Amino acid sequence: MKAIFLDKDGTLVDDIPYNVEPRRISLCPGAGSGLRLLARLDYHFFVVSNQSGVAHGRFAEADLKAVGNRLADLLFREQIELEGFYYCPHHPDGSVARYALDCFCRKPLPGMLLSAAQEHDIDLHASWMIGDILHDVEAGNRAGCRTLLIDNGNETEWRLGPRRIPTRIAPDLYTGAVLIAGEEGARR
Repeated sequence: MKAIFLDKDGTLVDDIPYNVEPRRISLCPGAGSGLRLLARLDYHFFVVSNQSGVAHGRFAEADLKAVGNRLADLLFREQIELEGFYYCPHHPDGSVARYALDCFCRKPLPGMLLSAAQEHDIDLHASWMIGDILHDVEAGNRAGCRTLLIDNGNETEWRLGPRRIPTRIAPDLYTGAVLIAGEEGARR
């Protein structure tokens, strides 16, 4: 199985910081049509998202169930199946003691992708990680995926390094899907 791992905020859905209110979650323009294109290429879809709001006490981990349900519903409306919603509730500077820790799941580390790969028998080398910041790119590269940076202005640090160089760069998810489809065609 090959997968598309999607960052949530700023990549798949509009970026509203610390939002867990389902009715305020909406797909980024072109996301649905881009994902439909990738679904025709037999990709399976997983969201992998840092959710430090839990560690900072801004919302409860239980609130993320409604977020996952909303994402699945939005994609279902686009005729896409969301096969997994993975999130990291940790942050080393958090104020909620049980979540205030360093972990292996928080991007730029690859823990969420590796967990999904193990649980769903995903070929990471045939998969892509798509995100809007270089932490997403680094997590995908560390996991062995190809990577796509959505360069929409959300990356503010631009700390480059060997693990932070994306395979491709696009201004939005739809354009990124077209690039991935082009690579698939070239490989065939």
